[in-house]
Amino acid sequence: MQTYSKKIVNGWVMYDWANSVYNLVITTTIYPAYYVAVTSDKDNNTVDYVYFLGRRFVNSSLYDYAFAFAILIVAFLSPILSSIADYKGNKKRFLSFFCILGSISCSGLFFFKGLDTLWIGIMFSILACIGFWSSLVFYNSYLPEIAPYEDRDRVSARGFTMGYIGSVLMQLICFVFVFKPEWFGMQNDGTLPARTSFLFVGVWWLGFAQITLRRLPAGTPAEKRPQFGILSNGFIELKNVWKELTHQPLLKRYLTAYFFYNMGVQTVMLVASVFGSKELNLPMEKLIITLLIIQLVAIIGAWGMAKLSGVFGNLPTLMGVVVIWIGICVATYFIALLHDQGTNVEIHFYALAGVAGLVMGGIQSLSRSTYSKLMPVTHDTTSYFSFYDVTEKIAMVIGMISFGLIEEITESMKKSVLALIVFFVIGLFLLFYAYSWQKKKSPALT
Repeated sequence: MQTYSKKIVNGWVMYDWANSVYNLVITTTIYPAYYVAVTSDKDNNTVDYVYFLGRRFVNSSLYDYAFAFAILIVAFLSPILSSIADYKGNKKRFLSFFCILGSISCSGLFFFKGLDTLWIGIMFSILACIGFWSSLVFYNSYLPEIAPYEDRDRVSARGFTMGYIGSVLMQLICFVFVFKPEWFGMQNDGTLPARTSFLFVGVWWLGFAQITLRRLPAGTPAEKRPQFGILSNGFIELKNVWKELTHQPLLKRYLTAYFFYNMGVQTVMLVASVFGSKELNLPMEKLIITLLIIQLVAIIGAWGMAKLSGVFGNLPTLMGVVVIWIGICVATYFIALLHDQGTNVEIHFYALAGVAGLVMGGIQSLSRSTYSKLMPVTHDTTSYFSFYDVTEKIAMVIGMISFGLIEEITESMKKSVLALIVFFVIGLFLLFYAYSWQKKKSPALT
């Protein structure tokens, strides 16, 4: 039995359909490759530098820093805004605001034509990132309200599926615009087709989100004012969760492990397109096709990891997946070396991308489900998942900044990839530490 009508549930699901186009087109495929192309000097034997705010950056490092800055803002704002929304009961307004901010910023990337408009690209990519991730805070918080406990997995899965279908459909539309502009009578000046795809992403996101915003309830104000004030209450709740973790040693060990290996996972996912374009000189069309295939493989990987966890347990399965990620980083480094020696590495990259796709979907879904299983029985699930969300965002910030700094120091992205192994190794060690404690203290859970 659903808490709300089918119409409202379908409206909630449609936001995944609306906003997932940002994650695929802007974060993963066309925009990263476009950014590298328009900020490059087209000489493979030189380092590509850009100037921003009076400082010289390696072009891809500036991309990393901008994304990390945006995520840091989201990590800081989320507890505050969540507390305000819970007290005022106006989370639908926050959802609408960040949806508008993100979608208009995506469309604003249309005006990013090259180095002379670099500030437009950086500004709007930061604002789009803030809009996307901040809107998800309020979107996700609707799930416990619109569906009873026994239906949440099913409703959540529907949202994920709709997001996947919508993003792939939009990607295919953008793919046609970018590589066959003459079909639409569009003059290809080198940037217009790609910039048009950014405009379409914003229109798609904002347009389909209207279905969600019209159908979702406004929200219910809290019965009493937060104990510590609406601005500080969110941070106080995070602090309380951290204190409670001292009485949940297994959960604390797991969350620390997740913090480290997630730095590596998120960074690899976010820089994959830039790496393929800049370090391996792969053309945009091949990169996009590869990343679309990864999306398909990731679904299979998520399903496969769930099956494996049922046989071997969550922590052993995660340890196995982290080992594979370490292998991916090592293999990526040597593929880049082969490319530097003049070897055609396209087939190597595609094979490695397939492996990455399998473990990409699996490690994200399994990490979240493991956390939910290790959580104590509590009515305060929002605070626990807020803590999980902030942990994820801080890990992303550290990972992206580290990747960018190492590239600037060494003038090599492949060395940055190799350095990510440190995060995975620490995460693997901490997972083993958590599993050993689990076997000793709670054998029934292994």
